[in-house]
Amino acid sequence: MQKLDKYILAKYIKTFLLALALIIVIIITFDVSEKLDDLISHHATFWQVVFNYYGNFIPGFVNLYSPLFIFISVLFFTSKMAGNTEVIAILGSGISYRRMLRPYLYGSTIVALVVLILGNFVLPISNRNLMEFEDHYIKSRTTSYYNNIHFQSEQGVQVYAGTYDAIKCDVLLFQRDMFDDDGRLTRRETANFISYDTVAHDWVCNDYVVRNIEPGGNEYFTYETAVHKDLGLEPVDFDLLSKDITTMNTPALIKHIKREKFRGTGIVKEAQIELWQRILNPIAIIVMTFIGVAIAARKSRGGIGLHLAIGITIAFAFIVFMKITTVFATNGDLSPFMAVLLPQLIFGIAAGILIYKAPK
Repeated sequence: MQKLDKYILAKYIKTFLLALALIIVIIITFDVSEKLDDLISHHATFWQVVFNYYGNFIPGFVNLYSPLFIFISVLFFTSKMAGNTEVIAILGSGISYRRMLRPYLYGSTIVALVVLILGNFVLPISNRNLMEFEDHYIKSRTTSYYNNIHFQSEQGVQVYAGTYDAIKCDVLLFQRDMFDDDGRLTRRETANFISYDTVAHDWVCNDYVVRNIEPGGNEYFTYETAVHKDLGLEPVDFDLLSKDITTMNTPALIKHIKREKFRGTGIVKEAQIELWQRILNPIAIIVMTFIGVAIAARKSRGGIGLHLAIGITIAFAFIVFMKITTVFATNGDLSPFMAVLLPQLIFGIAAGILIYKAPK
């Protein structure tokens, strides 16, 4: 690695870390002032707040906003280099514009790899610890009831729950339908109320009715007022909050997606978006780096201020575009993969055009 690479790479990493550190201090200051009463009332110690809360809060913040702060950092130090005629001196010494971009590629690739590892393996653990801390010291579980739950527990078995209480593990209006290979209903089980027995590890079913349907059309009913039944189901099957995808590492998330596809629940797209964001979002760091270089390497009368204004506008346009495609994927026909890839693809093409037209 030549001196030029080391010089620009050092500026790249140092400016990014400095910008990140400054904004983290500001965010923590406001966050502490907002949550201080809750932390004191729940008797959280100083070290618990530092390590258990903010130690797990910072990785998520870094993972989420790295592309934005990389972009601002590149704009800042590259504009300063251009203002000091360093870029002109580099190009005037015979070094090509493409060659000058090499350390930017090195730096963005390093940060992208760190974010990739962070998002796929470190962040799920941090999110789990953060949720546990918030439930205990800041806010309790906000959602304990779920309505109109539908899923396939196994091949040919459909389960419906009218209401599920996640705290008491109770289901109101339970129904389970069983179908043969031809899709014909052969058995229907219903109960007005079922509750999970944590000692016997089965369900207490009230007003339990079984309707068996024979191939000839004959039907047989059995009724029990209260009975213990092993339904082959666990409370976690009904509890959507326990399946928080942000607390799963990537291998567990892939298994979860496969399972939910089989179950036929409506949360598959959300999980797929989360998976592709973990895999593809680090590319945004490289894309935003090259857009930043293409804008900031030009010396202008507006200086750093003009470059920052243009850059922040582009950065927020990128974020808004990502949100829009995510909404289309969640509520429309856009695939989760394209929802994550499309903004990066379009802005990647824009980065290529800007670099191609940049003064050399």
